[in-house]
Amino acid sequence: MITFANVLAALVNLIPFLTVAFFPDAVRARVRKLSPSAQLALPVFYCMSYVLVACGAGNFRLSWFALYAVLPVAIAVLLAEAASIDSAQQGNWRDYLVLAAIGLAVDLRWFEGAWPPRLAIFNKILLLNAGIYGFVLIRQLNGTGFDLRLRLKDLAIGFREAALYTPIALALGLLLHFLHAHEVWPGAGAIANAWLFTFFFVAVPEELFFRGWLENLLEKRIGPNGALFATAFLFGLAHFNKRTASINWRYVLLAALAGIFYGRAWRAQRRVGASAVAHATIDAIWSLWLR
Repeated sequence: MITFANVLAALVNLIPFLTVAFFPDAVRARVRKLSPSAQLALPVFYCMSYVLVACGAGNFRLSWFALYAVLPVAIAVLLAEAASIDSAQQGNWRDYLVLAAIGLAVDLRWFEGAWPPRLAIFNKILLLNAGIYGFVLIRQLNGTGFDLRLRLKDLAIGFREAALYTPIALALGLLLHFLHAHEVWPGAGAIANAWLFTFFFVAVPEELFFRGWLENLLEKRIGPNGALFATAFLFGLAHFNKRTASINWRYVLLAALAGIFYGRAWRAQRRVGASAVAHATIDAIWSLWLR
């Protein structure tokens, strides 16, 4: 539903996301010039996307407003504490608490009741912004690779890992009757739209969460290979309730295998852009020809 309030809310959500993605150093420098209390209070403004959408739809609730006002600030406070306690960035319980809260809220759809039908994407991007502000600008977690100024190397790595995973997914998916081939050519425009939408609104958020933050932190605890497989397993598990009312173990298996290749793409040069290219390519192929 396109309304002025929803368009404005989309800008409120997308501008912080894309500004940090394309101008990370400039944004970080500006935030660091603020007083410590202002730095922690600033993400309260993310709640404005909820205010705009809810008021426009006539279903504003004070309880949801309070949640979206307090949660981004709480995340910033927790990660500021983690930064001061864990300057070596070995991973602190506060990091994992924030990741669990964001991950479970999105995966189990805890907050989607706050939004009108088909507008829950605002919830996902709002929580993503809270995580970006906390981990990238306050925690300043090293090695996340959240920079969407794509290089040719990002594209090469991403397409390589997608090409390596595709025959495995095809063979296993068709064997398990999870994939169903469709002989259709949707057109170049539809393919480009599917890839771009998936890249920005599915692949980048998920790759930043699972690879840039989770795998990055786990590497310091259980090593690169342990972190790769543990994160891939959790990535697969996050798909247990997708497109089914019961546990979709076929989806979990294929997603976990995909997570290995996405993790390989990320850690090749520690760039979210590379793993997001692989992720978007696989998801676009699936949604256009194999769903």
